[in-house]
Amino acid sequence: MSRWEYFAKRLLLTIPVLFSVLTFLFIMLRAGPIDPVAARLGPQAGAADREAIRERLGLNDPLWEQYVDFITDFLTFNFGQSWVVQAERDILDIAVSAAPATLWLGAWAILLPLFIGIPLGFYAGLNPNTLGDYTASLGGIVWQALPNFWLSVMALALLRRTREGGELLGINWYTLGPDFAARDISITGTPRLEWFSTTDVLMLPVPYISDWTALAIDIKLILPPALILGSASMAAELRIGRTAMLETVNSKFVETAKAKGLSNRVIVWKHIFRNALIPLLPVITSEAFLLIGGSVIVEQIFNINGLGRIFFQSLTQGDLPMAGALLFIFTVIILGLNILQDFLYTVIDPRVGYDQ
Repeated sequence: MSRWEYFAKRLLLTIPVLFSVLTFLFIMLRAGPIDPVAARLGPQAGAADREAIRERLGLNDPLWEQYVDFITDFLTFNFGQSWVVQAERDILDIAVSAAPATLWLGAWAILLPLFIGIPLGFYAGLNPNTLGDYTASLGGIVWQALPNFWLSVMALALLRRTREGGELLGINWYTLGPDFAARDISITGTPRLEWFSTTDVLMLPVPYISDWTALAIDIKLILPPALILGSASMAAELRIGRTAMLETVNSKFVETAKAKGLSNRVIVWKHIFRNALIPLLPVITSEAFLLIGGSVIVEQIFNINGLGRIFFQSLTQGDLPMAGALLFIFTVIILGLNILQDFLYTVIDPRVGYDQ
């Protein structure tokens, strides 16, 4: 089996997974503990109102017909309207309006671990049993052991204290960079992303930054929650990167490269670095799983109106269509990242596909 045949096989396997998730959602929404009619009208609704809403929601149709309609609607992203969180508003519109904040948070929560965790792990692996190795490894273990919700609360407490003169390591977070105190901006809230604009070039929309101050404000606003959200991934990348680097450094092909007289720079970047990335790929792509779950907590604490916070509100308020639609969207994102992971494996590792 060639590498690309293996990738095609993995791509086809996502189809039954997607239908399994849709079937699970259908069962939970139709046979779960929450009555759709009671959640929509409340327990005091009359029999006539209850029957009318059942007819409107299609709950009186045969079960197989409800299942077919449910699958068709979700595959075409026709999720219907929200019941409680933003009543009578299309769920897709709500998701589209909330997605930019979550994507902005997720992008920084991925970039920060990449540019902190992996370099520290590779440094520790290239310099084993040194003070830098011990410091990085210990810091990674301690950082990973701290839960996100506790880190979020402590970060808010420390950052808010800087406004009252209790500077953190000599830094006043409110006045560092864009002055939040002078602008009367809170350190929590939803990034506005007003700096992002597009212009037409050869009839194609090209993005550009129209307001650098607004960009700086949004970066400063998102850095604390993004650092906390990506903390577990950063620690995992550090530890796995160190282990992968140690194993690769001691490989026979590295000894052969040294015997050929190649410089250390060529050996590290051309031979060691690429092979050490292979075990890190599933860690990097699986960060999205942690980000989706962690964003629910972090967005709630930092008052970010993103998909995670709306999902939390829909669960606590019994908004079944909203919760099901967002869970389906999260599933599609995860499946897409799994496909990306398989594609990167196919490109980086020529052994993929053989003996599978």
